[in-house]
Amino acid sequence: MKRPYYLLFLFLLVSVSGCVSTYMPNVPNVPMFTEKGELSAAGHITPKGNVTFNTAYAVSDHFAVQVNGSMLNTERRKRDFRHNLIEAAGGYFTTFGPDNNRVLEVYGGLGGGSSDRIDKKENKTGELLTDRYEASFSKYFVQVNFSSKRKKSLKVFSREYPLNYGTAIRGSYINMKDFKINGLAATTEDNIFIEPIFYTRLTLNPSVQLQYTSGTTIGLKNRDYLTAAYSVFSLGVVINVGGSNITAKNGRK
Repeated sequence: MKRPYYLLFLFLLVSVSGCVSTYMPNVPNVPMFTEKGELSAAGHITPKGNVTFNTAYAVSDHFAVQVNGSMLNTERRKRDFRHNLIEAAGGYFTTFGPDNNRVLEVYGGLGGGSSDRIDKKENKTGELLTDRYEASFSKYFVQVNFSSKRKKSLKVFSREYPLNYGTAIRGSYINMKDFKINGLAATTEDNIFIEPIFYTRLTLNPSVQLQYTSGTTIGLKNRDYLTAAYSVFSLGVVINVGGSNITAKNGRK
């Protein structure tokens, strides 16, 4: 029982972080598909208030498509921040292992978004000073997911809830198309981010799971505004339906 408290501590720790960037990563889409006809829909929220919506559909037994989006709109004493992102991708999935209970997925996609950040501070006389950073950007990414349905469960009030574990590594190229500082055109930036994440899913019923996600972001280029300032810590709900044997597979231990 120590692990949930440790994860909660990390979740709260990130919520008070003061890191800032013009780009905020969304939660990677990990549908864990095993056959044609499966549909996945998920919603996640981070301590910063960034909300991610992920959808995916298995077009065949090994090919799937996905559409993802995220949005943030916060107004705080020191900073206002608005951020929007939408992306689409396609890729390959397969199952393997003794019981075919391990899932490998590889996706590639593109997208775009925008951000509007206003930093606020008071001078010695109490006058409010602001700096505004507006940017639009394009995104290209490649992502590899590995998931496993292990023989473990969480027991709560005499009821057992199966647990699934997984990891994903996403490489993203972000390129500013337009950038303004206080309304004036500024030099655009680009960066390459490596984003490894780990997640745990608790199965409530054959179609609904709760997901905790933790991860980090590594920037390969030294930039002033397009930096790896945000990690991925989130709580969410994942719904998987469809497929001829989805009920049996989600219930398998």
